[in-house]
Amino acid sequence: MTDITIPALLEAGVHFGHQTSYWNPKMAPYIYGNRNHIHIIDIQQTAPLMKEACAYAEKIASSGGKILFVGTKRAARDSVSTAASGCSMPYVNHRWLGGMLTNFNTVKQSIKRLKSLEEDSMKENQELTKKEQLLQSREIQKLNNSLGGIKDMKTIPDALFIIDVGYEDIAVKEAMKLNIPIIAVVDTNNSFDNIDYFFPGNDDSMRAINLYCTEISNAIKKGQEFLKTQKPVVTKEEMTAKSAKNSSDEKVVVKKKKVATKKVATKKVATKKVATKKVA
Repeated sequence: MTDITIPALLEAGVHFGHQTSYWNPKMAPYIYGNRNHIHIIDIQQTAPLMKEACAYAEKIASSGGKILFVGTKRAARDSVSTAASGCSMPYVNHRWLGGMLTNFNTVKQSIKRLKSLEEDSMKENQELTKKEQLLQSREIQKLNNSLGGIKDMKTIPDALFIIDVGYEDIAVKEAMKLNIPIIAVVDTNNSFDNIDYFFPGNDDSMRAINLYCTEISNAIKKGQEFLKTQKPVVTKEEMTAKSAKNSSDEKVVVKKKKVATKKVATKKVATKKVATKKVA
């Protein structure tokens, strides 16, 4: 993680907020002033808060956790996908599907469908017409736009990193419902309510967004490097898989015990019959 300096924040345009007529009063403590009817964010406060957010991201990564990057507005799409892919984290950068977290089991079925279609499209002996191939290609593209970044996400994430909490309000609500911590950049037109780790900043500038994503990604990489130096730990995904396997094994053992008990009971009945015959 590089040092987050005031000159770097200024160069990226982090200090430019929204028009004064669209401000949220709760952000008043983080506003330095206004210029030409545009609020100026106090980046002297942004820097330490951003460092705290990065430290938290590093902490999650150092324990093997997953952070879901969320930025579906046009200005954030490329930065989100590049930064998340760079640190092997899931991301959503086109459209947030309602229930993506709260109804994750259904979403997993859609992911399964996407993977199946992609496998079919790779087969050379497909007996599809040109029209069918076109329809298949369109469905793959549509599913990839919504689910491509979370194809390898086996369980709900340990935290969310969000660009523009107002634009991604559905993601915020779902995370709140499931008590998933939120890291986010908050502009002058939004509120930091219910955001666990926030820092005030411009959420419209591509350069600013790229800076945020890069810093969070670098913090995650640092945490991952630390994890490599530690003894192997069981991740949440591995624990879920192990729990499911143990449950399956227990059912098999119980079934075998029942069969064995039944055989013993049958043997006792047969012995009793033989003994009765001898007495007669």
